[in-house]
Amino acid sequence: HIVNPEDYQPPIWKSYLYQLQQDAPRPKRITCPQEVFHGMISREFADELLARAEGAYLIRESQRQPGSHTLALRFGHQTLNYRLFYDGKHFVGEKRFESVHDLVTDALITLYIETKAAEYIARMTTNPIYEHLGYTSLLKDKMVHRLSRGRTEPRRVTFQRNDRISSPLVRRSALKDTPEKQCSYEKIHNFKVHTFRGPHWCEYCANFMWGLIAQGVRCSDCGLNVHKQCSKLVPSDCQPDLRRIKKVFSCDLTTLVKAHNATRPMVVDMCIQEIEARGMKSEGLYRVSGFTEHIENVRLAFNRDGEKADISASAYADINTITGALKLYLRDLPIPVITFELYSKFIQSAKIPNVESRLEAVHESLLQLPPAHYETLRYLMAHLKRVTLFEKDNLMNSENLGIVFGPTLMQPPELNALTTLNDMRQQKLVVQLMIEHEDVLF
Repeated sequence: HIVNPEDYQPPIWKSYLYQLQQDAPRPKRITCPQEVFHGMISREFADELLARAEGAYLIRESQRQPGSHTLALRFGHQTLNYRLFYDGKHFVGEKRFESVHDLVTDALITLYIETKAAEYIARMTTNPIYEHLGYTSLLKDKMVHRLSRGRTEPRRVTFQRNDRISSPLVRRSALKDTPEKQCSYEKIHNFKVHTFRGPHWCEYCANFMWGLIAQGVRCSDCGLNVHKQCSKLVPSDCQPDLRRIKKVFSCDLTTLVKAHNATRPMVVDMCIQEIEARGMKSEGLYRVSGFTEHIENVRLAFNRDGEKADISASAYADINTITGALKLYLRDLPIPVITFELYSKFIQSAKIPNVESRLEAVHESLLQLPPAHYETLRYLMAHLKRVTLFEKDNLMNSENLGIVFGPTLMQPPELNALTTLNDMRQQKLVVQLMIEHEDVLF
């Protein structure tokens, strides 16, 4: 159901952990008059020096490993010893601090909260407010509605083994009717460890995010702020914010289409429309390279202006600049159109000797692609099929296009020159099959 903005109730942020952080012991440096660090004093002597106050700490040279340093910290009426490291910042674990004082402050907060509220923390993710956050529900409903409008599931095809696939009649009869279903694009959040300035609350469980630095994680694409442990429970419903997506090229496909509320990246749509309007009879289309400098200018224009980028004939008279930009966009995707995960499936499909079985396997692999990848591939193959209709002018058939687009759309998960070389024939064949049987496969 759609949430009415007027019915929105702000969440109740839970302050228990915030209060505990306020009550945590404060660091008290036990100084040594001679030098910054205490010398090679024993654990027992360090214990005596620190017994004065909770939160007291000192740095001593390790007796066990001369040349290395130990942070001795008083907490819970006992002295805790940690090996202290420095690489431009101080650290004992994952977090790195500008000063030892900050490190100790954060350690005391963490120790205090995890000691006092262990049971509470273990339970804090069990009753999340995430599903009830007004803006989350509203955004999600709006997005599912937008993306599913006019979008259908990839259609399943049955191939007749006793007939020739090349016959158009068989292609048409090979389609098995399936009920159309609406489909929304799922996207996982792109969480990265984040340091929050000032108090922050988790947008999943509504609890305070404790600590001095790196208190939680933030989604780089939509800005959602949650505890690290809560991030594992957040559903794959990231709706990227255009203000956070800094570029169009080299941006994850699903991230880009969700940010722009589209089914395909605008680069693909705009370049193909431009090519079809003025370049279909251009000799060597997609095989002849445009000027690198001009292609780079198109890339910069898309990154700067998005769908307002000017790629018309008045800006770039040479159609090879536009084909070059499209190939560059597809080649530079962090996850190729045919994903790393499915790469070997497509390669193995191409090796099947029987034509019908081979097409069946390619089709099954296509159905496993993420929706944004499937839609992009479907649109591109329909375009390349149209390119082959002008073969007598542009001299481009499905085999030539397979050679051009095989390595552009498919890259092995491990960059291995030998693997790439061995797979080139199959890469070409996969693209060739998708062009020739586009009307059946998609």
